[in-house]
Amino acid sequence: MKLKQISVSIENSPVRLYEVTKAFGDAGINLRALNLVETGGGFGLLRLLVSDVATTRRILMKKHMPAQVDEVVAVEIEDRPGSLANLLKFLLDANVHVLYTYAFVGFSSGKAVMIFRFSDNDKAIEVLKKKGINIIDAETFGILETEK
Repeated sequence: MKLKQISVSIENSPVRLYEVTKAFGDAGINLRALNLVETGGGFGLLRLLVSDVATTRRILMKKHMPAQVDEVVAVEIEDRPGSLANLLKFLLDANVHVLYTYAFVGFSSGKAVMIFRFSDNDKAIEVLKKKGINIIDAETFGILETEK
């Protein structure tokens, strides 16, 4: 139920993000989710969920951009006010901390998908499943996490 997310430091320049995403597109890699935040010093942190993790890492290495792979959890929630707060309350009660989160456009109408990195991903999955929260797996997300 955990997804492999690629994180890479990227230069804040008009061309760098284009070059990287163009290389992914040329290799047939689909960007499933993306988050870019400014970190200062002329760089940003790019977090990606991609259709092919291994190929994406190879492309980044060829561009001299070492990537880190972290495990994250994709959670489907109702697209209505208060849904995120309700989910966070379940985690708060279980003493699971959110390290970071970002949103993804849902797969179905009326749903939103949040990508989370938790202090304990396994515990978070267990808590949320017990509460009837849908955890999205790699296959549903269209992610190949190992070599072809």
